[in-house]
Amino acid sequence: MQRAPLAVVAIVAATLIAGCDDDATTITSSTPPSGAASAPAAVDYAIWQAGTSKPTADKLYPQHGTAALDVLHYDLKLEWQPPKKRLTGTATLRIRPTADAAELKLDFKPYQLDKVTVDGAVTSATVRKEKLVVPAAVSKDKPITLVVAYHGKPATTPIPSHRSDVEPLGLTITKEGGLWTMQEPWGAFTWYPANDQPSDKALYDIAVTVPAGWSGIAAGSLVTRQGNTFRYRSTDPMATYLQTLAVGKYRKVSAKGPRGIPLTYWYRPGKDEKFLPSLKKSPAFVSFLEKRFGPYPFPTGGAVMVDSESAMETQQMITMGGKKKKFDRELFEEDLLHEYAHHWFGDSVTPSTWTDLWLNEGWATYVQFLYSQSVLEYSDKELEDYLRRADADLRKRLGPPGKPRAANFAESNVYLCPAAMLKELNDALGDEKFFALGRAWVQTQKNTQQNRASFTAFVNKQTGRDFTKLINSWLDSKSTPRPA
Repeated sequence: MQRAPLAVVAIVAATLIAGCDDDATTITSSTPPSGAASAPAAVDYAIWQAGTSKPTADKLYPQHGTAALDVLHYDLKLEWQPPKKRLTGTATLRIRPTADAAELKLDFKPYQLDKVTVDGAVTSATVRKEKLVVPAAVSKDKPITLVVAYHGKPATTPIPSHRSDVEPLGLTITKEGGLWTMQEPWGAFTWYPANDQPSDKALYDIAVTVPAGWSGIAAGSLVTRQGNTFRYRSTDPMATYLQTLAVGKYRKVSAKGPRGIPLTYWYRPGKDEKFLPSLKKSPAFVSFLEKRFGPYPFPTGGAVMVDSESAMETQQMITMGGKKKKFDRELFEEDLLHEYAHHWFGDSVTPSTWTDLWLNEGWATYVQFLYSQSVLEYSDKELEDYLRRADADLRKRLGPPGKPRAANFAESNVYLCPAAMLKELNDALGDEKFFALGRAWVQTQKNTQQNRASFTAFVNKQTGRDFTKLINSWLDSKSTPRPA
C-alpha cells in the first residue's frame, strides 16, 4: 500500500514528495446434501505444491483467516453483468488441512450459494457473519477439493484505519458499472471464498468474463483472451490481499522492462491519459530496484488505473488510484515506485502476520526515499534529520511500529519509523553491505512468509554482526532511539 499520507514534509527548503461482521444473515446452499456418492476421481495435488504455506493465526485481526487450512490453489471463474450488478462465480479451492476438523471455515461475504461440493460430493453450507461454513470432516495433511458456486451483488467491508485516504475494502462497483478492489488487510472475501490472511499464500487461475468492449484485469500474467473472457495465472504463490480485480472499458499498453520483462498498463480512455507518461516510466523504476535488490521476482508486471485515492502493490499488476483532487506527477511516480518496491518486499517475501507490516512498508518507504534523494539531491544528513523528527512525532501519536494498534492499520508509524531504522542500518553497514543484505534477503527468501525473528536472525548471520538491539529498539521503543 502507498505510504500513509503526511501533512507537510520539508527537506532542503522543498516539500518531500514523498471489519465488522454482518447481521445474523444465514444463507444455505440451495442443493441439499446427497446420499451415497460415487468415489471422486483421484487428484494429483502435487501440481500445486508451490502453494504450500505455514498458516499462522493473526493476533492483530483474529476474526480473519484461519491457521487450520492451507489453500494451495484458487481457480476462480467469474462473470460480471453490469446492468444487474451481479457477480457470478465458481471457486474451486485445493486445500491442505493443517489439523483434523469437523468442518471447513473460510472468509466469505453473503452471496447466494448455488452449489457446494467437497471432493465431488454435494453438501450443505452456510454463510453467516462473513464466514462460509461447510460441514465436512477433514484430516490433517489430506488435501481436499472445495467447489463453491455463487452469485450476488458485491458489497464492501470497513477498513480499521484513520488514514485520510482510507476507503471501504473489497470489491467496489463504479458509477459506470465497472469493478475494482483494494483489500489490505482483508477484502478478498468480498468476491470469493478465501483464507483472508497474509500467511496463507496460494497459486491462482482466474477467468473473468465481461461484456463486449470491456476488459477484465487480475493479478498474475494474462495467459489468454478468448472472446470476452480474460484468463490470468499466478505461478508464484500470492497472499489474498495481493490479488486484484478490475473490470471496465480499458485499453492496454504493452511495454518491456529490464531483461525483456513484459509490462502492461491498463487505462480508461478519456479518463486516465494523464497518468500514461508516468506509467511508461515503469522500466526505469524496475531498473532502479533491480540494481539494488536483484532481479524482479515475477515473470510479468504492470499497473491498472482505478477510481481510488490510494494504491496497492497487487502482485504483478499494481492497482493505482486515479481519484485525486489534483494530479501531482512527482507524488504519483513516487507512489508507483513504492508499489514496485513491494514486489520484492511484501509480495515475494510476505509477513506472516499483520504485526510485522513494518517489514513491508519500512523497506518500500526507505527505498522510495532513496529514489527521491536521487532525483532531488538532498543529503543523507537532511534525510536523517527529517526521519528522526517524523519518527518522534509518530511514536508519540501512534506508538512504536513493532506494536501496531488494530484500529490504526497501515498508518504512518509503520512506514517512516522502520524506514528510519533501515537508515541507521544502512549507515552502520555502508551502501555496499546494506544493499547486499537487502538483495540476499529478497532473493534467498523468495515466495516465503517471514517475521521479525527471522529477519533479525538473517541480518545478524548475513552481516556477521549482532544488530538485535538496534532492530528491537527501533521497533519497540516509545521514543526515538539515539543514533547508533
